[in-house]
Amino acid sequence: MAAPSSVEDYLAAFPHERRAALEELRQTIKAAAPDATETIAYQMPAFRNGGQFLVSYAAFKAHNSLFPASGAVIEALGDELTPYLAGKGTIRFPADRPLPAALVTKIVKVRLDENAARSRR
Repeated sequence: MAAPSSVEDYLAAFPHERRAALEELRQTIKAAAPDATETIAYQMPAFRNGGQFLVSYAAFKAHNSLFPASGAVIEALGDELTPYLAGKGTIRFPADRPLPAALVTKIVKVRLDENAARSRR
């Protein structure tokens, strides 16, 4: 796949059912962080808030991943996040299961709080 130049280009590269799941993830993030801006970073969709990285996401063969790049998320959400953790900074949502939208919203809120605290320093 050629490097996408926009989120729409990224999403268009996937079949309808995968695109629908990615769009749900995208809309959940947007709802939780309505002032965030979308961009492409490291060849995947990402959101920035106040000029700071918020989260990025990507599709893989059997799952969709969310990358919060934050230990604070793991610390704040603990056991609720454990079934989806796939390493230090990767959260995997199986492609064949419904998206845990409430959890995604919590992840984004933790990241927003973390960015706000960083900005105050």
